[in-house]
Amino acid sequence: MKYILRCTKCGKVYNSFKEWFDDNQKCSACGCARAEAEYFSDYTHLLDGKENNFLERYFDFIPLYDRKNVVSDSEGVVPIEEWEFLEEFARENYGINLKAFVCRNDLNGGTGTFKDPGGALGASLFKEHGVKKYCLASTGNTATAFAHYCAKVGVDYTVFAPNDVCPDTVKAIKAEGQRIVISEGNYADAKKEAADYASENKVLISTGNTDPIRVESKRTIVFEFLRKFDGKLPDVYFQAVAGGTCPIAIDKAVRELLSHGYDVKYPKMMLVQQDKCDPMVQAWEKAVKEGFPEGYETDFPKLEPHTKVAILSSGIPGMYPILAPIVRKSNGSFVRVEEDELPLIGKWVKNNTGLVLGPASIVCITGFIQALREGKLSNGQTVVLNYGESCCRNKAFAELINKPLK
Repeated sequence: MKYILRCTKCGKVYNSFKEWFDDNQKCSACGCARAEAEYFSDYTHLLDGKENNFLERYFDFIPLYDRKNVVSDSEGVVPIEEWEFLEEFARENYGINLKAFVCRNDLNGGTGTFKDPGGALGASLFKEHGVKKYCLASTGNTATAFAHYCAKVGVDYTVFAPNDVCPDTVKAIKAEGQRIVISEGNYADAKKEAADYASENKVLISTGNTDPIRVESKRTIVFEFLRKFDGKLPDVYFQAVAGGTCPIAIDKAVRELLSHGYDVKYPKMMLVQQDKCDPMVQAWEKAVKEGFPEGYETDFPKLEPHTKVAILSSGIPGMYPILAPIVRKSNGSFVRVEEDELPLIGKWVKNNTGLVLGPASIVCITGFIQALREGKLSNGQTVVLNYGESCCRNKAFAELINKPLK
């Protein structure tokens, strides 16, 4: 046996994803929709793989049994680059000497985002276990990643998107020959429609940000950190969030490494939202002010998004009860940035790198700047920014970046 899935609530064991799928991805003992994989592999060989995609590089630590089922476009092992202009900015403007690195997700195989590992593992598992239909609700990048990889293995895929979905995302999904249903409402409405569709048509559905398919794939970023930083993890980790699968995956990976004798510590989580859709930041600020009272993690607002960053437009922060304790455990914070500042920061990044990045990526980078303003970064730290994507599916934002200043 290579791995098991264990229910995170009651501990019931599933011997494979096939059993998990057959139980409709819910524990038959307690109804919990969250499970984590445990592997019976030799972790002293964790970093031995040299292949150029994460499914091959970490095959012994991925829930697949047969290499012939690997579906890949060389994703998940993107370069982690040092961006010296971020370091110069911190030093010259705030007197902070740090090292700043970025995960070049615009170079990811498939669709060019960090959602591609989840899509690749998903398609590989569907191929291994004979899944023919799949659906999910998404604000953008997850939708396109799964559209791409499901198309590669002939899975009939349907995505449910909110009414503010970016038109370029719609085109990308249709270009893969897959189906998209655009809700008349927001992301919460799209999620309900997806759940109803899955139930009525007996179609397998993504269980969201804690879906073990997505968590098990994204946790491999921690293994890449070990490679890059000589067996250590960065001191600080930045990411823009609407849901927050990757922070959940990082937490899982660190617990996994600790249980196998690795001497690692949690990076400080800096999770960023824009001010026009910032329910997690609002909840965190209230919790800090009140001294983290009992039940703080379930006390969050439900907002109607007014943001133009469609892929970060979740006004109901369903993952906050999971993310907040992770952020607190890591001594991190939630960070708010001004959405109106994004085009200017996007131009600044382009001037220094030549890259035109997507709005969620710029939210992340702006979060780094805001953390400096708020005194949340210190001398000697190694900082990683896991930005989301290029601007290939948001032409409107690209035009803002490329438009000359008056």
